[in-house]
Amino acid sequence: ICRADTLGVFQIESRAQMSMLPRLQPRCYYDLVIEVAIVRPGPIQGQMVHPFLRRRMGEEEVTYPSEAIRAVLEKTLGVPIFQEQAMRLAVVAAGFTPGEADQLRRAMAAWRRPGVIDRFREKLLAGMQANGLPEEFAQRVYQQIQGFGEYGFPESHAASFALLVYASAWLKHHYPAAFAAAMINSQPLGFYAPAQLVRDARDHGVEVRGVDVNWSGWDCRLEGGGGKEEGGRRAGVSSPPTNGLQIEKSMTAILSPAPSPQSLTPALRLGLRMIDGLREIFGQAIERARADGPFASIDDFARRTGLGQAAIKRLAEADAFGSLGTNRRQSVWQSLRHERKPRAMPLFEIAFQNREGEAPAEPNLVIAHGSAGASPSQTTDEVALPPMSLREEVVADYRSAGLSLRAHPIAFHRRELARLGITPAAGLAELPNEAPVHVAGAGVLAARAGAPEGGPVVTLEDETGTVNLVVHQRTWDRFYRVARRAPAWIAHGHVQTSRDEAKAAGRHAAAVIHVVVRRLEALDEGLAALDVKSRDFR
Repeated sequence: ICRADTLGVFQIESRAQMSMLPRLQPRCYYDLVIEVAIVRPGPIQGQMVHPFLRRRMGEEEVTYPSEAIRAVLEKTLGVPIFQEQAMRLAVVAAGFTPGEADQLRRAMAAWRRPGVIDRFREKLLAGMQANGLPEEFAQRVYQQIQGFGEYGFPESHAASFALLVYASAWLKHHYPAAFAAAMINSQPLGFYAPAQLVRDARDHGVEVRGVDVNWSGWDCRLEGGGGKEEGGRRAGVSSPPTNGLQIEKSMTAILSPAPSPQSLTPALRLGLRMIDGLREIFGQAIERARADGPFASIDDFARRTGLGQAAIKRLAEADAFGSLGTNRRQSVWQSLRHERKPRAMPLFEIAFQNREGEAPAEPNLVIAHGSAGASPSQTTDEVALPPMSLREEVVADYRSAGLSLRAHPIAFHRRELARLGITPAAGLAELPNEAPVHVAGAGVLAARAGAPEGGPVVTLEDETGTVNLVVHQRTWDRFYRVARRAPAWIAHGHVQTSRDEAKAAGRHAAAVIHVVVRRLEALDEGLAALDVKSRDFR
């Protein structure tokens, strides 16, 4: 959690949360409660985030105007983070009655109607002044309470979410393969597509195996592994904590490696659901047919499953017949001759019946192969189709399943990108703050939550990792055509890194690295310009 290694973890997987985690450095369950609540429009608009962080890191003194206010704000270092604190402040600092405080709560809950909370301004300021509180403090408290009108969290809500945060992180840390399988099977959800979830699982040591008709079910599942698992628990790994006290006591345990030998780690087998356009009913038919034993050939598969040409062709295009000993091209070629229900074609039967009264050729084979009496072994199997190149395989993988286990598309351009001075994602950690930089990758995530100046936040991915881009609204508007139409970009800008802060924070901290973008261009246009330049011998 402190490393912001939280892709897929409930509530703390967003770009904004990942930026906050290394700074806040959660150490106990209640720190997670604060983490969940503080990355919200209310605390951000109310300018509560930076004061809290400064106080947490010891850069700013924590003071309280009165003991009554200390009782309300002590657990959040003098900064109101939760709606309940704003209500109690109104009572102890501004003299609100319980009924008036409840009206304030209703106003804070009406965050979709800006300005509702403003009608409490005079009473809040006058009440704090009457209680002898400094004007500066009164104005700051009102600004913070006003921020809750832009959506803030109740403490009880944040506490419930924090419990799920911890449970999700525990599962991801100790059972990465099962966690990834469950996340993919639950799609669509969260911020990340299956391609990013699979990549993250592989980065955490999980072996990921491709879709195959002899091994895959409809859902992703676990298989293999040299060790035996009993009751969903590996030897040496404790059960997940079941209450808040256990969670708080065991918080530091999650940051230490669990005893999980590689031999005990199961592999993740991708499910048939990954194939674009394949219906679940077809996946169920494949599983039922396979109960009688593995498929021996595509013909055997077609006969036993009863699937038609369209479904078999989708499976072939996804390279799902690999265990049958055929490459992707051969599988697609063989799939073209299979029809689910042969159509009656009496005219063709008459036409191909020989003069000695021999039985007519199989109509399907006549149509598929173009000659009467041709058999599969005489046609398809004798055609020696060359396998695809690695690059062609990767393109086909992305077209059929949205991801590839072979390579990343950007890897094929790395030599050209190096000539353009492009820094790989993995190389950003070595650059100093404010250093000019050029990065390239495929866009995998775009959102507006927490965006600077109203612009979106974007994540690019290359073969070495991901790059977080900060795109101001004016830059987004200027390069809108590229941003909306190009699947891969080259981004020019400068680095923003908190590497020095991370070193000061300790061994669990991770640097927060962004690239602030000043110019965008489509990757193919940038490579095309390089190609033209390399051929200009003037």
